[in-house]
Amino acid sequence: MGQPLRIGMVGAGKISGAYLDTLDRLPGLRLTAVTDLDPGRAKEAAERGGAEVVGSVAELVARDDVDAVLNLTIPAAHAEIALAAIAAGKHVYGEKPLAATREEAAAILAAARDAGVRVGSAPDTVLGTGTQTARKAVDDGLIGTPVAATAFMTTPGHEAWHPDPEFYYRPGGGPLLDMGPYYLSALVHLLGPVVKVTGAVSTPRAEREIGSGPRVGQRFPVEVGTHVTGVLEHAGGALSTLLMSFDIHAARLPRIEVHGTAGSLSVPDPNGFDGPVELHAAGGTWEPLPVSAGHPGGGRGTGLADLADALAAGRPHLASAELAEHVLDVMLTLLDAAHAGTSLRVTTSCERPAPVLR
Repeated sequence: MGQPLRIGMVGAGKISGAYLDTLDRLPGLRLTAVTDLDPGRAKEAAERGGAEVVGSVAELVARDDVDAVLNLTIPAAHAEIALAAIAAGKHVYGEKPLAATREEAAAILAAARDAGVRVGSAPDTVLGTGTQTARKAVDDGLIGTPVAATAFMTTPGHEAWHPDPEFYYRPGGGPLLDMGPYYLSALVHLLGPVVKVTGAVSTPRAEREIGSGPRVGQRFPVEVGTHVTGVLEHAGGALSTLLMSFDIHAARLPRIEVHGTAGSLSVPDPNGFDGPVELHAAGGTWEPLPVSAGHPGGGRGTGLADLADALAAGRPHLASAELAEHVLDVMLTLLDAAHAGTSLRVTTSCERPAPVLR
């Protein structure tokens, strides 16, 4: 194995802990620098990751010991940080969504092509054993021809546990843009890209109340739809029903199910890397499937490690910007369709990512 890819991390908020849990056990990566608007958070993350604190994004992307930038900022800043890193000749891997708008996403991809650098994007959970075992079952024909899927994410809202939840309820947030990338990325892995969407959206509550941390009890306005539902038409003809909500206190809905001409498949939560996959063949009963594909023991940063491996091998990386751009376009088009009260074509597409075989 060659030298590890040296990582500069921008943003040391809550999600950074999940990455720091993983980075030190991925041999192809080494954290070298950390910056955050809060110097205390940057210091804590740097000490935990064995890295150096850096005073600004500009300083971090200019460093010789940073090959790739891990962008863990809030969604509204994703494009700005990515473009700064690309301009400095660095590869980029960012949290989802890729950007807040289609224009920003297109600018990131264009800049990366011009600079000859790679851009990857979360979620990488779909590279774990859960989604990949389910995908292999679909590819092996265990449910026949896929005809439909369902995807449900329900929660009363992130303000109950997040001490600074406002960004979830501002433009670029909401349940679809926050959690939709996990579910839509899984659906693209399972069924291929989306060509057409229909949607509906509502905002039942105009304000939310912070439920944890030093600002408990403070109220803030809601600026986006918090209950979103839609129907997605995949290029292969399958129809997926999607529900993403910050307004449901309890539910007994499955995370993802895929239904075909010869059976049905229960797929685990795409916000995790593993979990049980169950098959119900026509005329049979639900039976667990053995793990047959995917990265075992995956954690946040698996997609960045795959990017490092792909660079060394000269192959495409799996958690790609092209997939993330398509997922973003699907989400924004669904919201456009909901507000217009119609169905709309999705203007982007992508290759179905390669499987992660064992």
